[in-house]
Amino acid sequence: MLQKYYTVKGYGEQEIVIEKSRFICYINRAETEEEAVAFIQQIKKKHWDATHNCSAYLIGEHDQIQKANDDGEPSGTAGVPMLEVLKKKGLKDTVAVVTRYFGGIKLGAGGLVRAYGRAVTEGLNAAGIVERRLMRVIHVTVDYTWLGKVENELRSSNYKVKNIHYSDRVTIEIFVEETDKTSFAAWIEDLTNGRSTISEGEQTYLEVEIDTP
Repeated sequence: MLQKYYTVKGYGEQEIVIEKSRFICYINRAETEEEAVAFIQQIKKKHWDATHNCSAYLIGEHDQIQKANDDGEPSGTAGVPMLEVLKKKGLKDTVAVVTRYFGGIKLGAGGLVRAYGRAVTEGLNAAGIVERRLMRVIHVTVDYTWLGKVENELRSSNYKVKNIHYSDRVTIEIFVEETDKTSFAAWIEDLTNGRSTISEGEQTYLEVEIDTP
């Protein structure tokens, strides 16, 4: 599993108009090729009357699956530029579809490359980008008398709370980096005067939204 990587936050769409042609970009996360293909087919069905529905996707930890489809545009002027934008942003597990309604003015090869690239960039801005960081979920169990203090300290720290379970005692799940587990445990022990139970949970990804350049 990668320690961290970038992908899209989720679904997004954005339309731009260039020389009277409409370019509508649809973006989504896809963790398998089947998900990517299903999303592309969904957009094609929605815009069955469009001039073109071009697509591109990158899937896998090491971008093992890469596909680009020009859907009738001159070879290399749509799908590849779309894929290049995804690569340039360093994204993984991402699918993009750009629907074009021809406006009557030909753009030429260079114009098409720029148009499809810009459409994907705008679509990514609409969808948002997140950094997924591989973390360890640490379970901290305390009596209710300690809950307020521990929760307040956690909320004002850099740690992210995943969940809180209420039973006869309270268990708080916190995202912690592997390299920080020992110091985190020591901090909690000190905070609760040793009145807490700490255990390790699963490894999972924490998503942090980042500003798109």
